[in-house]
Amino acid sequence: MTDDLHSPAEPSAWVARFTDRIPAGGRVLDLACGGGRHTRHLVGRGFRVEAVDRDPQAIATLSGIPGVNRVLADIEAGPWPYLGLRFDGIVVANYLWRPLLPLLRASLAPGGVLIYETFAEGNERFGRPSNPKFLLQPGELLRATVGLRVVAYEDMYVDRPRPAMIQRICAIETGAPPDPGARMV
Repeated sequence: MTDDLHSPAEPSAWVARFTDRIPAGGRVLDLACGGGRHTRHLVGRGFRVEAVDRDPQAIATLSGIPGVNRVLADIEAGPWPYLGLRFDGIVVANYLWRPLLPLLRASLAPGGVLIYETFAEGNERFGRPSNPKFLLQPGELLRATVGLRVVAYEDMYVDRPRPAMIQRICAIETGAPPDPGARMV
C-alpha cells in the first residue's frame, strides 16, 4: 500500500518498540513486506525473516540479504504459503486481509509475538485507505487475538507523519488452545 504511516526506510516505531519481545534469533514472518523496511530491521536485530509480498519488484529489493527468505505470493488469491509452519514473530504493517487473521494466530509458535499495525475505521476522513474493507473496526484486533496475551493495544488518531486513524497490537501466543467459544473476526 502506498499510503504508508511511516518513512519507507524506517521501521514503524510500534514494530521497533516490540521487536525485543520476539524470542532472540527466532524466525519471523514479515507479511505483505512491501519494500522490506521491517525485514531489514528484523534481520539487523538477528532474526531470520520470511518476507512475503505479491509485488515482484518489492521482493526483488530484498535479494541477497543474508537471513532473508523471499516469497513471491498473492496471499489473497492463492493458498497460504506457510500452512503448518510456526513463527516466533509475525509483523504486519499497513495491510489488512481479514481471512488471514485466524491463519496468523495458527502460525504463531508458543511464545511467538504478533506485532500488527494498520488503518482503522475513521481513516476515511483523512484520505486513503477509505474503503471499509481495508479499515479495522473498533476493537477488531482485540477480537482477532482472543486467547493471546495482549502486551499493548491502541486504537487512535495519529497526526504524524500524516493524519490517520490506526489500530495496533502486540500480543503473545501463550501456547494455550484458543477458546472454542471465541469468535474470530
